[in-house]
Amino acid sequence: MSLLRVSWAAGRDMSRFRSTFERVLEVARRVAASRVVLELDALPDISPYDQAWLATQWMPRAVELPLEQVVIVLSPRRIYNHQVVEGLLFMARPFIHFDVQFFSQSIPALRWISDYSPLVPGLLAEWDAAFGPAGLAPGTGNAAEQRASYGYDQA
Repeated sequence: MSLLRVSWAAGRDMSRFRSTFERVLEVARRVAASRVVLELDALPDISPYDQAWLATQWMPRAVELPLEQVVIVLSPRRIYNHQVVEGLLFMARPFIHFDVQFFSQSIPALRWISDYSPLVPGLLAEWDAAFGPAGLAPGTGNAAEQRASYGYDQA
């Protein structure tokens, strides 16, 4: 299993949105990622132009990756981007060959996608050392549930 964890860290600056998402594809391809965690909670609202680019340029290449599972981390307060992502997934549904899940918090998502691997605490410590504490989103408490499944697995 090759796991890739991606988190938006550019704040409100969307000037590198496309180049960042291009880089995600490049890294996922290079490491032959089979499982990906996309933490999009900090991503500002995706513009209609970027939505069109995602749908026509990015998604067709993303579905060609050897993915088995993708987790998208978006809290319930990010309604606009949640609807954007669901719309993209709906349009690409005939081509998606992997399982897509939504989680509202990154740590439970990482534990789930790694099948509760004993390596998760080490991965979290490594992430925290590089990027700062990954704790739970403020105000979400300690309970986290897997959100609705969008089981696009056509196998």
